Amino acid sequence: MNPQGFPVLIARLMMSAMFLFAGIEKLTGLEGTAGYIASVGLPLAKPLALGSGLLEVVGSLLLIVGWQARWAGLALAAFTLLASFLFHNFWALPKEAQEVPMLLFWKNIAAAGGLLMVFAFGAGTISLDQRRGTA
Repeated sequence: MNPQGFPVLIARLMMSAMFLFAGIEKLTGLEGTAGYIASVGLPLAKPLALGSGLLEVVGSLLLIVGWQARWAGLALAAFTLLASFLFHNFWALPKEAQEVPMLLFWKNIAAAGGLLMVFAFGAGTISLDQRRGTA
């Protein structure tokens, strides 16, 4: 067995956790999520709330099992980058209010980087993609 298999699996699980829990939170609190989306001036807040929750849950589950992981990683990376610039725009806040949004922004940038690595290199040896020969 490839010695990189378990670290890659653990990395996928760790990246997936954030999206799985956030997606479930969005779907179980759809009104609040839609309100937050509307607060930044985006139209179609309810469909966007539903779509983002589903993307996070489905994308994280795909990463967990390692099926279509490259595409799940790319979709979640794009979603994360977009959300970072729309919802964690610390540069538009007064200096005293920038700390937490800046931390969230850079955390998201790091997560997107990890997801882009999944897109680039695949799900690893412990994955459904590997079993199917598409890793």
